[in-house]
Amino acid sequence: MAGAGGAVRPQPSPDGKSIAFVRRERTRSGLYVKDLTSGVERRIYADLDPDMQETWAVVGIYPNLAWTPDSKSLVFWAGGKIRRVNADGSNAQVIPFRVSDSRTVISAPHPKIPVAPDRFTTKMTRFAAVSPDGRQVVYESLGKLYVKPMAGGAAKRLTRTNDDSLELWPAWSRDGRTIAFVSWTDQGLGRIKTVAATGGASRDVTSQPGHYARPQFSPDGGTLVFEKNEGGFLTSRAWSENPGVYRVAASGGPIERVARDMGSPHFGAASDRVFMVGSEKGKQQLVSTNLDGEARRVHAQGELVNDYMVSPDGQHFAFRQNYEVNVMPLMPGSQEVAVDIKGGPMPVTKASSGGAQWMHWSRNGGQLHWSMGPTVYTVATPTLFRTAPAGEDAPKFEPPTSGVSLATEVAAVKPTGTVALTGARIVTMAREDGGIIEDGVVVIRGDRIAAVGRRGEVQVPAGAKTVDVSGKTIIPGLVDAHAHGPYGVDELVPQQNWSLMVNLALGTTTIHDPSSRAAEVFAAQELQRAGRIVGPRIFSTGEVVYGAKSPRNYADINSLDDALAHVRRLKAQGAHSVKNYNQPRRDQRMLVVEAARRENMQVVAEGGALFGQDMTIVADGNSTLEHNIPQMRLYEDVLSYMGQADTEYTPTLVVTFGGLAGDPYWRAHTDVFSQPVVAANTPPAQLAAETVRRPIAPEGDYVDDDSAREAHKLAKRGVLVSIGAHGQQAGIGPPLGALVVRPRRDEPRRGAAGRHDRAGAVARHGRRHRIARGRQAGRLGGAGRRPDGRHPQLREGSPGDGGRPDVRSAVHERGRDGREGARAVLVGVS
Repeated sequence: MAGAGGAVRPQPSPDGKSIAFVRRERTRSGLYVKDLTSGVERRIYADLDPDMQETWAVVGIYPNLAWTPDSKSLVFWAGGKIRRVNADGSNAQVIPFRVSDSRTVISAPHPKIPVAPDRFTTKMTRFAAVSPDGRQVVYESLGKLYVKPMAGGAAKRLTRTNDDSLELWPAWSRDGRTIAFVSWTDQGLGRIKTVAATGGASRDVTSQPGHYARPQFSPDGGTLVFEKNEGGFLTSRAWSENPGVYRVAASGGPIERVARDMGSPHFGAASDRVFMVGSEKGKQQLVSTNLDGEARRVHAQGELVNDYMVSPDGQHFAFRQNYEVNVMPLMPGSQEVAVDIKGGPMPVTKASSGGAQWMHWSRNGGQLHWSMGPTVYTVATPTLFRTAPAGEDAPKFEPPTSGVSLATEVAAVKPTGTVALTGARIVTMAREDGGIIEDGVVVIRGDRIAAVGRRGEVQVPAGAKTVDVSGKTIIPGLVDAHAHGPYGVDELVPQQNWSLMVNLALGTTTIHDPSSRAAEVFAAQELQRAGRIVGPRIFSTGEVVYGAKSPRNYADINSLDDALAHVRRLKAQGAHSVKNYNQPRRDQRMLVVEAARRENMQVVAEGGALFGQDMTIVADGNSTLEHNIPQMRLYEDVLSYMGQADTEYTPTLVVTFGGLAGDPYWRAHTDVFSQPVVAANTPPAQLAAETVRRPIAPEGDYVDDDSAREAHKLAKRGVLVSIGAHGQQAGIGPPLGALVVRPRRDEPRRGAAGRHDRAGAVARHGRRHRIARGRQAGRLGGAGRRPDGRHPQLREGSPGDGGRPDVRSAVHERGRDGREGARAVLVGVS
């Protein structure tokens, strides 16, 4: 069977003369019967629920259907009921049934998380490198390099620079006298520099700017090897030609390319041979060449390895897999060894427990180090391997559980003074009608709203700076509960991130990113809190706790200890939430939830477009279900079930399973490229490429309104529904993804030339009785209130019909009621 609309869920009749199947007809699914003799196909029932042909269908595209034994009728599901229809399409009827069923659900963790503390402790201290003698460690924090004694004591700045340049990727010379690093500014790009290990003024090694990274000294100190990468997207495209691994004399001079398509260059025992990390046929390789890139040897390779580091004496190498550092002997010569944490031809020792980054060596290979969050860990290399046979009861190597902390307490940047915004129309969101105040006044003292009200009813303090905003509309800052980066490029967080700037300019003042690179997003989080970069307030899960076997992200979980290790790793780096992402077995997903509960963290779960998995996500106590439930119609079983649980729902209307979403609709129906705020903050070429030429589909093909309608049903049952823009095109995601849902297909379009009036459709299906878990979220309120820690946002003109944006914070100052354990939920289905 074939044809337009497909043919799914085939079911032969008992007499072998016919076959029933489901076919898509434009946006509707119908039940068909095909006569196997003539080949004639006829539709016998037109109003099935939408099938799953436009989403993942690993468990089937439509529920089962069955013939009656006499081959005269079909029994099937549609509209939330079991139905029967004759094979010729006649006598359609409902088969009555009722089920009373108890289901157990686990209460979800919803910890109390400070939104905007006055002080914070740095956790994402990066690029830590212990000196060759093991006595000091150099590292980056908030964009600058510091040196600290490993035995304890105060850290001090390495360089004398007082400019705003970033100092990244420090590396020691083998004699411990010099440190190389990359200095970066967005305008001038990168320079490789060196500075005395005792501190002071630095000097340039490279004469040309570039996108440089990860310099390393040769053993004799005469050569530096480094990466030269490509720019673009978040950084300038200039000086991007001929990327690869390069070398330069440590005293300065011209740069020479060693190899293309390689990274992480470093040396072992010899100065005439450089080790690098490459990839071939999906496997990560440890490769070495001479300084001209010739005499290539492959020393090790592994499918799930994502980094290698050879010891200075050339006797061992460390590799990173499943977020942990492991160690193997390095075979002499050019013999290639298969690498895996489960072992192979050579012994393997897992050195860390709880995650590892930036692994490196000291004492000529006698010590191995790595970082996790703000802590540097150390092991003595001889303890990793036995030098003589030992009995079964002999103690085994145990990874270290403590190390040297590089954390520092820092004051968060706070505005000072008092400002009064006068004359605006204020949408306070304090009432169902929006709580609109005409000719209003907002008084802001520091980072707190001191007063909101009508002109004449609110006293403007003496000495306050008054700003006339007549003709404008003030709304609370928007919260994007499902936002995806970018925050950096290969561990470089730029000084100005246009993506953060445009989202902030459009009113998004707080974001929660449920999947990002920890070394970038948490570095950006701290820089934003300290006032070093401009952007919304940032919260994130860091990397997802991923079930697919990807070298960079795979998180192997087979026990609660495994889950705890991954959750604690993310917490150490700065996460308040973890992303439970497509672990293949339900018990694995449950372990992640329990680990998050024990660490007092939220656990947000990827819906994955699988209805059955979505329901187990709710049952197992995940804090949120991310992305829409793929069905476009929800019935009493789901509504009652989710309404009695406390898993929250983030349907990401701009990206929906089951059909075309809000993102393609708004790209096609609005001139995003000409929106002034978007155009002023987005690279012109990128904005034009993504928004100017736009395909358009018939109105009925878009399903964001269907998903919003079903989310509204859940909201009326008490499910807290949040909106996330998924990192889509700014101006389509935030703020439109948070504010606007298209009218239903039976509602007329409004506006010139039939174009939809955006303000008139604000949250038409998304309106709800509660905006957020905490009373402060999404409102402009009285004295001392921080509206989710956000500043109010100015908007041109009127908010239209005053409908309430369906937004909430992904982080809250007010917690749940602390319920724990399991509850029985009675679900009535009819």
